[in-house]
Amino acid sequence: MLNKKNKILLLAYDQGLEHGPVDFNGQNINPDYILDIGQKANFDGVILQKGLAEKYWHNQLPLIIKLNGKTRLRQGEPISTQICSVQEAKKLGAVAIGYTIYIGSEYEPIMLKEFGRIEQEAEELGLTVIAWMYPRGKAIKTPNSPETIAYAARVGLELGADYVKINYPGSIKALRWTIQSAGKTKILVAGGAKLPEMQFLRLVKNIISAGADGLAVGRNVWQAREPLKIAKILREIIN
Repeated sequence: MLNKKNKILLLAYDQGLEHGPVDFNGQNINPDYILDIGQKANFDGVILQKGLAEKYWHNQLPLIIKLNGKTRLRQGEPISTQICSVQEAKKLGAVAIGYTIYIGSEYEPIMLKEFGRIEQEAEELGLTVIAWMYPRGKAIKTPNSPETIAYAARVGLELGADYVKINYPGSIKALRWTIQSAGKTKILVAGGAKLPEMQFLRLVKNIISAGADGLAVGRNVWQAREPLKIAKILREIIN
């Protein structure tokens, strides 16, 4: 189980399946390099797809395995279905599992049904459940509006997730309403695409001051010129 009492800082490295190598350079394309950053910077967990967990993870950090995924090559309405079982994640050493639901997509019912089964299995095995709640699809005109993000967080609560991972809804006020909407489900905010360093750190301060339960950060750490320096500052802000 993840630490549910304190704010948590997760290192996200599941982008290889979703985005391809476009996010990587000669250093950060190597999972060993990422895991070394996570260990030295004392992250609370690392998010990996199962292939990386099998081949690279050696108990350096608490492990969160993404159970579903898709590539950016497929066109049309977004759908992400299961590619790793809860049992396999547990066997690989995971303390938590993640699953993305594209609410508003034409394929939303498929993902909701799959998540319902996964959540039950994870609970029985004592694994923390993190729902990536991303409003997407042709029906979603304003995916990051305060109303839409708050709705996404509420869906995570209604589905039984321990944590909901969301995008920043644009302001401290909007994030506070999102946190209220999520009730006893905890809120993690995604770091998102690479931002200028000072802009990113201001964003993090806003996220924490609004009362979020933590961050899941990837590119804004391992694409930085000094990843360990950024990670240290993040830890200071969170604490």
